Amino acid sequence: MNVMLFTVLALVFGFLGAGVWIALSLMATAGISLELFTSMPVGKIWAQSLFNSLNNWALAALPMFIFLGEMILRTRMSELLFEGLRPWVQFIPGRLLHTNVVGSAIFAAVSGSSPATAATIGKITLSQLESEGYDKSLSYGSLAGAGTLGLLIPPSIVLIIYGVLAEVSIGQLFIAGVLPGILLAGLYSGYVIVRVLINPKLAPTHKVSFTWGQRISALLKLFPVAFLIFFILGSIYAGFATPSEAAALGVLGAVVITWMLGDLSWKNIIESLRGTLNTSAMICFIIAGASFLSVVMGYLRLPAMVAEYIGSLGLSPYVLILIFTGFYILLGFFLDGISMIVMTLPISLPLAVLSGFDPVWFGIFLVLVIEAGQITPPVGFNLFVLQGLTGEPLERIVIAALPFFLLILVAIIITTAFPDIVLMLPRLMIQSAVG
Repeated sequence: MNVMLFTVLALVFGFLGAGVWIALSLMATAGISLELFTSMPVGKIWAQSLFNSLNNWALAALPMFIFLGEMILRTRMSELLFEGLRPWVQFIPGRLLHTNVVGSAIFAAVSGSSPATAATIGKITLSQLESEGYDKSLSYGSLAGAGTLGLLIPPSIVLIIYGVLAEVSIGQLFIAGVLPGILLAGLYSGYVIVRVLINPKLAPTHKVSFTWGQRISALLKLFPVAFLIFFILGSIYAGFATPSEAAALGVLGAVVITWMLGDLSWKNIIESLRGTLNTSAMICFIIAGASFLSVVMGYLRLPAMVAEYIGSLGLSPYVLILIFTGFYILLGFFLDGISMIVMTLPISLPLAVLSGFDPVWFGIFLVLVIEAGQITPPVGFNLFVLQGLTGEPLERIVIAALPFFLLILVAIIITTAFPDIVLMLPRLMIQSAVG
C-alpha cells in the first residue's frame, strides 16, 4: 500500500505543482497508476468512468443554477436587495455592514455560488460603505466571510456535486444547510456587532431615520429575490419538483423577473450563457477526471486499505473530524472546493460513515471546511473577487478575512458538538414524506 499510495500522491501533486490543469492531473495520475500496478485496459476503464460520472440526471441542475446566478449578476436585483435591507439594519450596531451578511445570505439562496455571491453583493455595498465612512477592513472581511454562504445555503452547487458522488439525497442536503447557514450568518453579524460596540469609530455615528411606511415599502424591493427563493426551494420541499426541475423553474422565473425589470437583453443572455458554459465545462471536466481516479483507486484498493489502517488506530470520531478539518483546510491552500470533494471523497466518506457520522451531516461539514478554504490564500476565490472589486493588496484582504475564517471554525465545532443543527430538518422532511 505504501508504494502505491506514495506513487499516487506524488503524481497528483507533481502534476498540480507543474501547473497542469486539475482534471488532466487527475486523469494522468489515474492512467499511470493503473498502468504501473495492474494489467487492466486503461482506455476502456477511462471511457466507462467518464460516461458513468457524467451520465447522471442530477448534474443537469448544475448549468441551470449557474445560468440563474449569471442572469441575476447582470440585473438590478442585487441593487433592489440592498435598498430593501437598508432601512431594516439602521437600529443594529454596525448598520450597513449587516447588508453584506444578510444580503449575501439571501442572495445565496438563489445563486448557489460563493464567488458569485461575493461579487454581486460587493459591487453594490462596498462603494456605499466606503462613501459613508465605514471601516474598510471590517467591510472587506464581512463580505469575504458572508460570500462563503453561497456554498452552504441552498441551492448549492457544491452540495449537488457531493450528493451525486456520495449518492445522498440532494433535497435532504439542501434543507440540511439551512440552519448551519443561519448559524454562520448569525456568527458573522454577531462579530460585527461586538466589534462596533467595542470601537464605535468603525461605523459612522450619524444615523439615517426611516419611517415605518418607508420600511414597509422597502420590503417590496425584496420581492424579486424572495419570489425566486420561494419558487426554487418551495417547489423542492413541497415535492412538486426535483432539484433539477426546480433549477429549470428558477431559470424561468429569473428570465421573467429580468424582463419585468427591463434588464433582459441579448447581450445579458449571451454573456450569461458564455459564463455558464465555461463554468459548467470546468466542473464536469474535473468530475470526469476525479471519477477516473476514484475508479482506479478502487481497483488498487487504496481507500479500503487507508480506511482499515486509520480504523486500526482506534481514533475517536472527534479526533477524526479534527484531522479531517486540518487536512481539508490544508488542501484549501492549493485547490478549489469542487476539486477537494471529488478527489478525497472515496477515502474520507467511508471513514466518516465507519466512525458513525451521517453522510448528510458529513456533506455539510465538508462544505464548512471548504468555505474556510474560500478565504485562505493562495487559492481562496473570494479573496481574489474582493481584490478585483477593491484594488487593495491581497495581504490586506487576507488579514481582514481572518476573523471570519475563525468564525467558520467555530461553526464547525458547534455543528460537530450538536449534529441535530444539521440533521433536524432532513429528519422532519423524511417524517413528513412518510406521513
